[in-house]
Amino acid sequence: MEFSLFYFSGDGSTTKNDKYNLLIEGAKFADQHGFSGVWIPERHFDAFGGLYPNPSVLGAAIATITQRIQIRSGSVVIPLQHPLRVAEEWSVVDNLSNGRVSLSFAPGWHPNDFVLYPEKYANNKEIMWRDIQIVQQLWQGKSLKFKGGKGNLVEIQTFPRALQKQLPIWITSLADETFIEAGRIGANILTSPLYQSLEDIFRKISLYRQSLIQNGHNPQQHKVAVMIHTFVGKDINLVKQRVKEPFKNYLKTHFDLMIKTAGNLRFSVDPQKMTAQDLEDLLEFSFESYFNNKVLMGTPEMCRKMIDILKEAGVDEVAALIDFGVDFDWVMESLEYLKEIKDYYNVPQTAKTLLH
Repeated sequence: MEFSLFYFSGDGSTTKNDKYNLLIEGAKFADQHGFSGVWIPERHFDAFGGLYPNPSVLGAAIATITQRIQIRSGSVVIPLQHPLRVAEEWSVVDNLSNGRVSLSFAPGWHPNDFVLYPEKYANNKEIMWRDIQIVQQLWQGKSLKFKGGKGNLVEIQTFPRALQKQLPIWITSLADETFIEAGRIGANILTSPLYQSLEDIFRKISLYRQSLIQNGHNPQQHKVAVMIHTFVGKDINLVKQRVKEPFKNYLKTHFDLMIKTAGNLRFSVDPQKMTAQDLEDLLEFSFESYFNNKVLMGTPEMCRKMIDILKEAGVDEVAALIDFGVDFDWVMESLEYLKEIKDYYNVPQTAKTLLH
């Protein structure tokens, strides 16, 4: 089992000088202690996650302060980009990092984001699959034809040339058909338990592995990473105390997640009729539901039980989402415990037996 750090929830509305402190220090920590990657998202037009409008820019910054860790998008929303720019920007990062770029792609989902390319919203998934192939061809140095300013086709090759001959690709996925299509093209998978049950994830992983085999890819050479909110500490009560309000605020921002959770209670939720107390009750219920089932929050022993379940189901990597509003010092302290967990899963089996 590999471990990486995932960023998503940073507040872009503040004017503090140190708003990227957790990204920078977390990346340094991960690089120094054998983590596999750092994931940087693409978020637009919302304070929540607004620290991350362009993962390639932040990837370039991380490239200059790290030496070993992979620098990953989580994700490039490619219908909001031109594939030529994606190839150009990330090849710069690949050069700055000495060949450590790895990209996950997503089709996008929020219609307001598509003010950048409104004409692409209706066919965003088809465009994603098409443009992934274009980026990969450009990455390999091929010349492709695009329409120029005078309406004629122009043969274009992007620069600088990337150091990696083949761009490692992931697909950010929730739907069955996306898992299957990712297997068809031989891409890795990035997914999350927030929008689906663990049972659903495990079933989709099986579909993905079958698709890899059916399309001539070695399933052992392709990975499934699960993005999961993470905070580890030695005392469960202290962990819960430190994460509760930040995570409830996170859920409040993602109100649609709460509505899905509340559906399991067999009552309908009308946001227009909710009182402040109704909202607080729903937040409390949602927090308890996620805390007990869908996050990696607790003591190292508790977290290992969840990781064992993920590993048994075919998950290859825990992408630990660490920036959901918890105090910086507490997160850095939590990373020490996460490192211990990572080290536990990366020692020889004989040594692991002795640890017990």
